[in-house]
Amino acid sequence: MSSEKTNQSWGGRFSEPVDAFVARFPASVDFDKRLYRHDILGSQAHARMLTQAGVLSEAERDAIVAGLDEIRGEIEAGTFEWRVDLEDVHMNIEARLTERLGVVGKKLHTGRSRNDQVATDIRLWLRDEIDAILAELDRLQAGLLQLAETEADTIMPGFTHLQTAQPVTFGHHLLAWFEMLSRDHERLVDCRKRVNRMPLGSAALAGTTYPIQRQVTCELLGFEAIGGNSLDGVSDRDFAIEFCAAASLAMMHLSRFSEELVLWTSAQFQFIDLPDRFCTGSSIMPQKKNPDVPELVRGKTGRVFGALTGLLTLMKGQPLAYNKDNQEDKEPLFDAADTLRDSLRAFADMVPAIKPKREIMREAARRGFSTATDLADYLVRKGLPFRDCHEIVGHAVKYGVDSGKDLAEMSLDELRRFSDQIEQDVFAVLTLEGSVNARDHIGGTAPAQVRAAVQRGRALLAQR
Repeated sequence: MSSEKTNQSWGGRFSEPVDAFVARFPASVDFDKRLYRHDILGSQAHARMLTQAGVLSEAERDAIVAGLDEIRGEIEAGTFEWRVDLEDVHMNIEARLTERLGVVGKKLHTGRSRNDQVATDIRLWLRDEIDAILAELDRLQAGLLQLAETEADTIMPGFTHLQTAQPVTFGHHLLAWFEMLSRDHERLVDCRKRVNRMPLGSAALAGTTYPIQRQVTCELLGFEAIGGNSLDGVSDRDFAIEFCAAASLAMMHLSRFSEELVLWTSAQFQFIDLPDRFCTGSSIMPQKKNPDVPELVRGKTGRVFGALTGLLTLMKGQPLAYNKDNQEDKEPLFDAADTLRDSLRAFADMVPAIKPKREIMREAARRGFSTATDLADYLVRKGLPFRDCHEIVGHAVKYGVDSGKDLAEMSLDELRRFSDQIEQDVFAVLTLEGSVNARDHIGGTAPAQVRAAVQRGRALLAQR
């Protein structure tokens, strides 16, 4: 047998050193070192549990806990040496602890494996990330409520098929985004429950022969439940996939919002103005003011969709239990969380600064016969069947197209050409204000309902 030193924590089985390239190829320390705080937290809890179980003495526990605190300080000060030959964050920290404490450092890994250690670290990390993302969601929703309340009376065209459909208020439109983000919040809160289950104690795959007390570690780390099967504990990545699914939905909502902001800032719409700090110019066209923040968020959505697809593909062919494939779970998960958090932060900063161009919005709502449905509803209230009313209004709209007149611009005599049921009171429903005020029910666009929805939204945020 070769006397040359082999690698790492598992070299005893091997008779020759690992190839230099192979030593680098499976290394993950370049990206998983961001788990250092959670790795140290999990190790300290594990050491305290081992003491209660009689595996470590109190003096050994105290030395390990203090040593890990000092290592965290080194990492945060930038003086810690990350070694690729030690593969990952876990072995780098353990090797440094052993270097500091000698034999005592080697005792820390008793009763656990890197398999349940990494599964624990990722869950601890993702739990914190979800909390940070939820805070940004709250901030964005608060900004939407503020703007919606201010613009509760601002009239704009509502669209279907990107064609003018009916008048709505800008505040009502903004509250649609509030509703989408509320569902995103619910999904992430629900996802967090399944993230917050502890795999530590599963060891490599079968549990451990040491008298561990998993409930102790669970309480120390703030987990809500203990994983019920050691095979599943080390190999499950459902929680990461579920997070990426929730993140994908949230990014899809932000992407749709982005698309509207891009349209609304264009010369063709001119509905809103974004402050200069959220835009950039052109290197060749001096007149340009580009909505780069919404465009980037729209583009970054694909990264999160890719993370979800990548993780599903990663897991679909794996037999139980842990496989090295799972090293590939971290980079897409990290990127998805970073992208969602940063996108929400950008929107939370930007949304309260949106400046609507109220007169342009109003003028746009006047075009496209947006009160046609109001005229049909008016005739229904006169006792006519809705389908007949629909046909009558269709003829009126055709006349308006040919004559270049909106319904509200026609005279009473012109309107009565299509139905003798039409009276002078029709003009109250053909105005933009009459149209939006008529939708005075929960979820409707009436300004009074917008203000009531804002109050409900604020109550929801206060309960979180």
